[in-house]
Amino acid sequence: MKILIVSDTHGRHDNLRKVIYKERPFDILLHAGDVEGGEDDIRELAGCDCRIVMGNNDYFSDLPSELEFKIEGYKFFLSHGHRYGVSMGPDRFREEAENRDVDYAIYGHTHKPYISKEGNLTVMNPGSMSYPRQEGRNPSYIIMESLENGGFHIAIKYF
Repeated sequence: MKILIVSDTHGRHDNLRKVIYKERPFDILLHAGDVEGGEDDIRELAGCDCRIVMGNNDYFSDLPSELEFKIEGYKFFLSHGHRYGVSMGPDRFREEAENRDVDYAIYGHTHKPYISKEGNLTVMNPGSMSYPRQEGRNPSYIIMESLENGGFHIAIKYF
């Protein structure tokens, strides 16, 4: 199982298109919000199962604000994160994920890539494909790949 995780594309799909072609084949695309009306284009580009949530810039969107789902028996929580104050740090988001008893929690909004594992919970942010804010300002995303003995290998990748 290979999962492509992105966020904050803001309707600009040039980099996303290149990453999709580079990382194919993958089984699932997770998008942590701020698609700005591009969800249909993203689904068509990916050509696979896509789980997309609404971000703070997704005005008039029918996308869900959060999703919980299972992949290979592991519980995931996907949210843009702005309602949990992630701009000030991931603590409230992590607390929410712990309360939901998930294994993997994914957020966006900050445009900065992040991975942290504490106990059984891994919290991650893929950064932004369109407007990165971390040092170096390289567009980023995350790849998760199943391990033979269970769990996933998780890597932040830069474009």
